[in-house]
Amino acid sequence: MANEAKPRNLWTEEQTLAALHVYLQLPFGKLHTGTPKIKELAEWIGRTPSAVARKLSNLAGRDPAILASGKVGLTNGSAVDDKIWAHLKENWDQTATLAAEAHDRFAKAHGVEPEVESLEKVPEIEMGRTRTATVQVRVNQARFRSYVLAGYNSTCCISGLQNEKLLIASHIVPWSEDTHNRLNPQNGLCLSAFHDRAYDQGLITVLPDYTVRVSPKLKSKSADAFLQDALLRVEKAPIRMPSRLWPSPEFLSKHAERHNFI
Repeated sequence: MANEAKPRNLWTEEQTLAALHVYLQLPFGKLHTGTPKIKELAEWIGRTPSAVARKLSNLAGRDPAILASGKVGLTNGSAVDDKIWAHLKENWDQTATLAAEAHDRFAKAHGVEPEVESLEKVPEIEMGRTRTATVQVRVNQARFRSYVLAGYNSTCCISGLQNEKLLIASHIVPWSEDTHNRLNPQNGLCLSAFHDRAYDQGLITVLPDYTVRVSPKLKSKSADAFLQDALLRVEKAPIRMPSRLWPSPEFLSKHAERHNFI
């Protein structure tokens, strides 16, 4: 009938998960039709780049950091968006893995080998596993790194360093202690290799108010010029915040408490 409305081409859960994977890899400023990852996914799922960009903006509209910063994603979204975001909050590792797997399936269906950030950029960890399990751990580490660096626009949140070869995606709560948040960028800080080491050793922390604290152990008159410039000068300084998915105050408190800052 002429006036009968055509059924909407609704997004499937599989497509939305694949879009979530792309969202996690892109800074907020790249959620537009000219971004290669958006054009690529659009081709794979038979949608326009504009449709994919809108979907990513809908997902951004559910990110508290985006809303708090005054940046507005589209908010009409769908029940599937809400469902996936709720699952993400309940279990980051499981949902992010499902998202990556959905994206990989679309890639393989179009003859494209899934791309994971070079494993050379992440450390060997958890020795004693089978080869397959060890590779999966490192793949997850690489994904976590890509999520964190995207949020911080590949910039150390303390020093401002922007050389990716010298940047680390640092876990706030250690990898071994929280199996639900190993892939959660809210459990990460983008740090220079130097500041990552200081953070891991408890020589610095970031408080839940997003300011840096330096251990009293370093506050001596004998501190050399490099230490003064690299660490002591950032005492009480605010970190550079990511464009999305801000560090969790709960996780930051755990690190600060562990190292006797609070």
